[in-house]
Amino acid sequence: MIAKVRHQLFLPKPLSDRLEALAAKPGASKSAILADAVVAWLDRRGGSELDDRFGVRLDRLSAALARLERDSHITLETLALFIRYELTIHLPLAENDQAGRALGRERFEAFVTQVGRHVASGRRTLVPEKER
Repeated sequence: MIAKVRHQLFLPKPLSDRLEALAAKPGASKSAILADAVVAWLDRRGGSELDDRFGVRLDRLSAALARLERDSHITLETLALFIRYELTIHLPLAENDQAGRALGRERFEAFVTQVGRHVASGRRTLVPEKER
């Protein structure tokens, strides 16, 4: 059984008269009516307050996440197509072509270094010049 706490409250006379009339019906009590009314008010107010406080922010976050997901798919598709293109136009190196492999390693290191610099500086290659 749930413990009950006694409360003393004051109601305006017209509201008190309506409560008396409701409580006079069979199976009704002032405590039950007031408890139901308070629960309904708190539930309605609490839900609305949460929606008011966090709803707009959650909508913005959802939209931002959707854009990030879309952008990452575009980036991955672009990278995959670029890699496929590069692999189809360049012949593979012969096993004994050490000079070609060394040049490939140098180019790769230069590429990784350049990506690191761009990421560290916050520059974006695909952003038009006027927005930079």
